[in-house]
Amino acid sequence: MLEQFSKIKAIVLDIDGVLTNSQVFLLPDGTQMRNMHIKDGYAIQLAVKKGYHIGIISGGSSEESKQRLQGLGVEHIYLKTHDKLDKLKELMHIFQVQAEELLYMGDDIPDYECVDFAGVGATPENGAEEIKKIANYISAIPGGMGCVRDVIEKVMKIQGKWFDRQKLENDFKW
Repeated sequence: MLEQFSKIKAIVLDIDGVLTNSQVFLLPDGTQMRNMHIKDGYAIQLAVKKGYHIGIISGGSSEESKQRLQGLGVEHIYLKTHDKLDKLKELMHIFQVQAEELLYMGDDIPDYECVDFAGVGATPENGAEEIKKIANYISAIPGGMGCVRDVIEKVMKIQGKWFDRQKLENDFKW
């Protein structure tokens, strides 16, 4: 697994069940509200700052989720996507990466082809059994609870890009 994580240059994520916990709250006006974990957000924005390509492919249509992810620096967000593998291949072309340089994290049947195709196919602890059977990495953390932070942190730590105490001390002059 360490060798596979060391090659990753691009990370593509599903939203519902990965960045959210699969619960949808219905507001009186019919708006669907989702919950994202703050530590996933930190990891995403740090990965963007460190030069990783981050993409989102979702069958859902949550504009609120899109706004949140754009605020974290994610530029490539595809909603209402039915052929996720086709969109994943499009992102690979945009990012100029090969399959072995790509990590895809999904949790359910619509993600099957992408998890199987990526150099590292990942899923949250509560991913569907069909996805767990083909995933290279199963996070010990459920979707929407920090599983994205888990995989991004592992990739960045293995590549020596996660935490630089010296830089932190220089920036903040303890």
